[in-house]
Formats: sequence, C-alpha cells, structure tokens
Amino acid sequence: MTAARGHRLLTTNLFRATAMAAIALSVASCATTSRQDPTTTGSIPPVSASAPLDTMDSAQLANAERSIGAAYVKSPKDKDIGMRYATVLGMNGKNGQALAVMQQVAIAHPSDRDVLAAYGKAQAGAGQLQQALDTIDRAQTPDHPDWRLYSAKGAVLDQLGRADDARATYRMALEAQPNEPSVLSNLGMSYVLTGDLKTAETYLRNAAKQPTADSRVRQNLALVVGLQGRFPEAIQIARSELSPQQADANVAYLRNMLAQQNSWSKLADKSPAPAASRQPSNNATAATGKSASAAGSGLGDMAMRPSVSTN
Repeated sequence: MTAARGHRLLTTNLFRATAMAAIALSVASCATTSRQDPTTTGSIPPVSASAPLDTMDSAQLANAERSIGAAYVKSPKDKDIGMRYATVLGMNGKNGQALAVMQQVAIAHPSDRDVLAAYGKAQAGAGQLQQALDTIDRAQTPDHPDWRLYSAKGAVLDQLGRADDARATYRMALEAQPNEPSVLSNLGMSYVLTGDLKTAETYLRNAAKQPTADSRVRQNLALVVGLQGRFPEAIQIARSELSPQQADANVAYLRNMLAQQNSWSKLADKSPAPAASRQPSNNATAATGKSASAAGSGLGDMAMRPSVSTN
C-alpha cells in the first residue's frame, strides 16, 4: 500500500466512524411515528411508555431498559412495548438481545409493517444487513409504499457501502414524504460517509429548518459543521432549543465525535504521504492538519481525550 493511499484510507475511516452511528440508528425511526417532549424530574427521570429515548443519557437509558423490560415481561406480545424494548436494548449495545425480542414480536405480528421495519432495524444492528434488506423489502408494498421503509432501506444500504443505491432510495422516500427531516438527515449523513461535507451540510440545514425536525437532526448538523472546523457554531447548534440536560448530552456527543476526528487527523498527519496530500481537498477538511489544530483551539475548555474507533 502506498503512503498516499494509506492517508486516503485514514480519511475514509474518519468519515465512516463519525457518520455510521447516526446512519445505523436512523432505522429506529421506523419503529414509532410520534415523539413527545421529554419530562425530566431529577437526574434519572421516570420512564413512561412514550418518553423519547434519543435524548437520554446512559443512566437514563439503563433505567429505561429496566422499566420497559419489566413491561415487556408482562406483555411480550405487545407490539409497541416490544419495539420500544428492542430499540432501547440496541441503544445500550445489546444488539443480540434486541434481535431476539424483535423475532418474538414479528412472530406475534407477522404482517405488521411497523414490526417488520423494526425487525429489519434489529437485524441491521446485529450485523445481519442482507437479512435486514430482505425483511424491509418484504414489509414494503409497491402499490402503497411507506416512506419510512424506504428510509430504513437507505440506511441499511449505506451501511453496506452502497451509497448511490442508498441515496436513490432516500429520494424515493422524499417523493412519498416531501421535506421529511429524518430522511433529509439520512441523506445528508450519507454524503458524510463519502467525505462530501458541503453537500451533507446543505441537506442537514434543510432538514433542521423543517417544523418537525428533532434533536437528532440538529445533532447531525452540528457534527458536520464541527467536522469542517467551525466549532463555536457547531456547539451553538448542538445546544439550540433544548433543555440544559439535553444540550449537555448533545454537546458531549459532539465532543466525542470531534475528538475521534482529531485523533484520525493526527494519525493521518503521521503518515509519510507527500505534503500536497495533506492540504484540504474539496470538502474533506475534517482529516487534515488544519482541522486538527482547529480542534485544539476551537473547543477550548471542551477539549477531550481523543479516541479512535477501529470499527
């Protein structure tokens, strides 16, 4: 392998490491069609059947897993409880258990499109990507297509590295549901995976301005802005329109992702690639020395220890 190619691989791994989590989690939106504002009391809030999971920190998610798990034991065939339990298990890294739960829910509801979509999400989380595609395709009906299933399929295709197919599928979702922020966000993050941060930002800004955009959309926008070195703006976006607890969670996520970016940048700079290959090229500024130095100065007291994901 040449030094220049190694440098490019580091850059590609950076984008995939920072975007793949958001792309993978996007399939979860198929499991529910409504979101409510969170209610918090103390550091660990009580978990209701409708409390949004995507704004919870690790302690709250652990509490949610216990509460929803208890409800699942009492009603293992309940569609909504089962899908929610599988979602929180996946968010806590228990993908095998999430898949087992969704297998049981799918047995109880074999023709339910929401269940099949959530089952596909669980399969994707467990690494069964082709099976996930088959499940989602089985749930879709050509005469009355569901935009959520298109979006879910696009997310799985992105995980398989089939960016062109994924984007075509997201656009099919947008034809069925114009300006849907979750689909626009997925489409934007698809471009992050291939290093086109400018195009990604365009889609994510469009997503964020939609009336139904949630915190995950703004979180993704903040990530893409931060990857381009505009850290104060990224932090402002991450904190916007949120409670202090949610804002802190968003900023912590952003700090973690940008810390990974800083580590990949340092590794790239240590490679013996020619100096020209280290200059910013098009939109891929995130893996350059310039961005690495910006991370050191722009975050100020928010600097974190960098970590590198090899997944």
